[in-house]
Amino acid sequence: MHDERLANLLGALALTVNDLALADATAAAGTSASGSAALVVLSTAPGLSVTELGRRVGLSQPAAARMVDGLEGRGLVERRPTLTRSVAVHLTAAGAGAASRILGERGGRLGTLTAALDPRERKLFADLAGKLLAAAYEQLPEADRLCRLCDRAACVAQGQVCPVGAACRAREAADEPRHRHRGDR
Repeated sequence: MHDERLANLLGALALTVNDLALADATAAAGTSASGSAALVVLSTAPGLSVTELGRRVGLSQPAAARMVDGLEGRGLVERRPTLTRSVAVHLTAAGAGAASRILGERGGRLGTLTAALDPRERKLFADLAGKLLAAAYEQLPEADRLCRLCDRAACVAQGQVCPVGAACRAREAADEPRHRHRGDR
């Protein structure tokens, strides 16, 4: 059954966490929220096209091109030609440093917030947050977009499993027999 209070608390917490995560992160790089997300995405997926980078941070192609123009103008990214007609976007050394600062600032604020919980509560909250992220993937099945400001190394530290990655793999495994069956016809 839908619990209105829980949904309300989750909504308020989500907005507050978003504000805390982005406030220092965007200041650390001097970029917009989408610019910060783009730098973090490129730190783990270099060489994306402008269109794909835009998709991962939730921007249209024209908006993504303007964002990349701005990041390039600040010396944070560079466009490189590919064998096709597209260009690949890569971080510069300054962009890699900015991405690292973004994750550090984001993690610092959120770490301070979760310090309000005792160790047992933090473990329980991590488990519940993972469960909610997996459920979010069912509603918004774009793992790259869900994890656009994710510190991937922290997510899988100490042998942990990324809940969004696990949900994505489970969906692919469930879809695989259907695709194979269609091919057998």
